[in-house]
Amino acid sequence: GPFIDFIGKVEEVNVEKGKVIVALSLFGRETPVELDFLSVEKL
Repeated sequence: GPFIDFIGKVEEVNVEKGKVIVALSLFGRETPVELDFLSVEKL
């Protein structure tokens, strides 16, 4: 996806929806982005 090379911090997990909110650094500031579980991987 568009955030493939980004590293972020998981802020929230919604198990019911299968989503996580990840704080990514975009345009010089932290921005929350909602992603599917399958779109993220643990480092």
